[in-house]
Amino acid sequence: MKKIRFGVVGTNNITDWVIAGAKQDERFELVAVCSRTQERADEFASKHNIPHTFTSLEEMAKSPLIDAVYIATPNYVHAEQSILCMNHGKHVLCEKPFASNAREVRQMMETALNNKVTLMEAMISTLNPNFGIAKEYLKNLGTIRRYFASYCQYSSRYDKFKEGIILNAFKPELSNGAMMDIGIYTVYPMVALFGRPQKIEAQGIKLHTGVDGQGAINFQYEGMNATVLYSKIANSSLPTEIEGEKGNLVLDKIHITNAIDFIPRQVVGQGQEQANIPQSIGVSLDKSPYYYEIKEFIDLIEQGKQESSVNSWDNSLATMEIMDEVRRQLGVRYPADE
Repeated sequence: MKKIRFGVVGTNNITDWVIAGAKQDERFELVAVCSRTQERADEFASKHNIPHTFTSLEEMAKSPLIDAVYIATPNYVHAEQSILCMNHGKHVLCEKPFASNAREVRQMMETALNNKVTLMEAMISTLNPNFGIAKEYLKNLGTIRRYFASYCQYSSRYDKFKEGIILNAFKPELSNGAMMDIGIYTVYPMVALFGRPQKIEAQGIKLHTGVDGQGAINFQYEGMNATVLYSKIANSSLPTEIEGEKGNLVLDKIHITNAIDFIPRQVVGQGQEQANIPQSIGVSLDKSPYYYEIKEFIDLIEQGKQESSVNSWDNSLATMEIMDEVRRQLGVRYPADE
């Protein structure tokens, strides 16, 4: 079995989670880490038993030691770092959001084409087996009339924000904010299921640093509406629902779906009808949610494919175009947009 040798850039919690999931795929081999300081690189290497450390991304990208790079750095450098690695012939799995804006995503796609390497956005939601089940089950719903998704999670960093301490999550210079951080989890699955909307109407709360704290977006499709809610300044326990003329699908969480229920349409009677019993159609995940995105990425490399059919370049570009428009309507601009 040929191992795919990975280098990772970024030493935060998400990298820890991805590594844990990736190790469940026996084709994954972690050989290098790049961090801004040698001290942090050594600390992370010791934690994960990584043999090689770098403090220069260009040096790691040039290295013959690695085949692929997982990028989990601040949003504003995703495109720059991905392009650097691809220009040195490395396959790139880049954490969501893919970039700061659609212009950068197009540059990433062009670079991947020119260098004949694999490029994929690390969006775990759509590679979850339960998302695949939901997508396949849509045909049982009849005509789809509505998609609703909610991901609202009060950020632990927001307490510091209210104290006047601005951490990375709320800095526009890092291309951050609620839409880029967690709102994307509501939009990307919508795009993967239904494509680009015809119309977008966004409302939200803009914080004093210039990023969005939360938002509510309505989308218009042909014969269908969609609504998504997202927030980093309030919680919600609302599930995701896809509503059809023959029944509904209810997903417990849109970012990591662990359970799906199908609720068939209740037949209208004379007030004597019984409530329909939800039918569980989901599966229990036997692996980390992050395993499935690593598996998809390694499969693509082995098959010589440059993009995923699920987390496709077009889906990533469409999602970013939507987020650009949402930010435009909310008045959120990043230095990377200039």
